[in-house]
Amino acid sequence: MISEAIVAGIDVSKDRLDVHVLPGAQVLSVDHAPKGLARLVGLLRRLGVQRIGLEASGGYERAALDVLAQAGFAVCLVPPARVRALAHALGRHAKTDPIDARMIACYVQLAPGQHDYQRDPARQRLDELAGLRRQLIAERNKLVSRLDIATDTMVRRMLARMHTMVGGHIARLDAEIASHIRATHLKARYEILLAVAGVGPVLAATLLCDLPELGHATPKQLASLVGVAPHARQSGRTARPGRCSGGRASVRNVLYMATLSALKARSPALRTFYDRLRANGKPFKVAINAAMRKFITILSAIVKQSTVA
Repeated sequence: MISEAIVAGIDVSKDRLDVHVLPGAQVLSVDHAPKGLARLVGLLRRLGVQRIGLEASGGYERAALDVLAQAGFAVCLVPPARVRALAHALGRHAKTDPIDARMIACYVQLAPGQHDYQRDPARQRLDELAGLRRQLIAERNKLVSRLDIATDTMVRRMLARMHTMVGGHIARLDAEIASHIRATHLKARYEILLAVAGVGPVLAATLLCDLPELGHATPKQLASLVGVAPHARQSGRTARPGRCSGGRASVRNVLYMATLSALKARSPALRTFYDRLRANGKPFKVAINAAMRKFITILSAIVKQSTVA
């Protein structure tokens, strides 16, 4: 008889870690502090836990991920949306920390193909820098919108000053991101990406930060990860056009702008492909989505070939 793997789901909050171990119904809770994490490692070892899942919690999960991975556990970071979808599918509409911990454990049981977490300080710092940059970009866009409608002189002056200040912070972050990448093991892949026509510093840094699977995953997997894969919608005799959904918005948004730039620069690999789709009657959204998918596939192939070489 094949024994069932023992897994644990951990719901992370600022002050506490709620844990549920499956199979069975072992439930425990520890403080989200160094002493609590050390106690958690001992408890999980005694229970014979083989695999652990944690939900992404806005950065609060990082300390637990590092401690558990360093302790030798196979740890994976699971997508919150999928865990909630599983909870709804099982009829668990209530949402509490212990319930979330159980649902995470169930998800780890049902989706064993999740990649194990690997600690990478260089990528972690890049993630922090890039996250702040995205936040400041969103703030700058809001300020521009406010400036467009503001009529009061004082309000416009203050908004303009804020816009200048935010722009300065973004420029400083851009310089720091480039400097950080070139001082770490990410440099080689960064320069490979920059050498490709249509790839600028922002896209290269975004791919390094938010798409580590580049160069390893298959074209179909990459398209799904980015959110440019049209998923089939068929039932009985009905077959509707595929629809793209999910994926990593941070990568998709930057890739969209980069693809537009590459098309305007008449990149041979993309422009001919895009023009052929448009000539065949494909709408702009379908054609640009296909061009994005082709672009990320090309980049992945280049990274893979350069890494192997």
